[in-house]
Amino acid sequence: MEFQHYSVLLKEAVEGLAIKPDGVYVDGTAGGAGHSREIAKLLTTGRLLALDRDPDAVKTAAERLSEYPCAKVIHANFREVSRVLREENIDKIDGMLLDLGVSSFQLDNAQRGFSYQADAPLDMRMSREGLSAKDVVNTYDAGELTRILREYGEERYAKSIAFHIVKQREKAPIETTMELAEIVKRSMPAAARREKNPCKRTFQAIRIEVNGELDSLSQALDEAFGCLAPGGRLAVITFHSLEDRLVKQRFKTFCTGCICPPDIPVCVCGQTPRAKLVYKKPVLPSEEELKENSRSKSAKLRVLEKIKD
Repeated sequence: MEFQHYSVLLKEAVEGLAIKPDGVYVDGTAGGAGHSREIAKLLTTGRLLALDRDPDAVKTAAERLSEYPCAKVIHANFREVSRVLREENIDKIDGMLLDLGVSSFQLDNAQRGFSYQADAPLDMRMSREGLSAKDVVNTYDAGELTRILREYGEERYAKSIAFHIVKQREKAPIETTMELAEIVKRSMPAAARREKNPCKRTFQAIRIEVNGELDSLSQALDEAFGCLAPGGRLAVITFHSLEDRLVKQRFKTFCTGCICPPDIPVCVCGQTPRAKLVYKKPVLPSEEELKENSRSKSAKLRVLEKIKD
């Protein structure tokens, strides 16, 4: 199956980076190389490093970027950007993009185990290594399962779902996506089961846990900001409220100036903003894009520009 990924907010994200032909850029989530190709097209003497933790994406991105000498594809998690830059003898970069969406290839390839709409082994590993969804579902206790379903899925029936998962695996291990989906549905009242995607929150929560997505994002935001040269930009596309909240709060930290108490007439902390927001509000997909790709409906683009180290 060919690796596909609709590049959400493609034009807006590339414009937000304000590409300089001689600049150095990192696409931290290369995927199907959609964003990477548009960046590479704008470079002359500049460089592009396209990173991805998924070996399937790395192979595809390398093929699709082969016509651009400025581009290099590297198998790495975006939170490792500082290490990657050291190994490439790059001091500072002019921009970095993070598209946090799960690729269409990962969702539509049933064998990857991301989807609750097709039967497949429980997996959900973006890197194809380490902890799997099967491990989480069959080894976490009820308290741990409840926590991740509440925190990462914002699932209101988390306790009931966790209880039924534990009861079911006492009979036999839970092996497939459809087995898990049926357990989730049985754990909800009838009205909730009639929702369009009653399993979405549970599968999201387990996927986030398996891939350490929020921890990786938190680390990546700090790493990326530290790697930016003054004037460099960081663009992030999020797809759910947990990601967006984290990005919004971290951007606010980077852009915050004086933190002295309001009753002190003169600043004594000496803190000044290290960055500024390029857009005061997140950029959303256009009506045209929403018609082309319904999966873009929850996407939000936030961009900041570094002022100083």
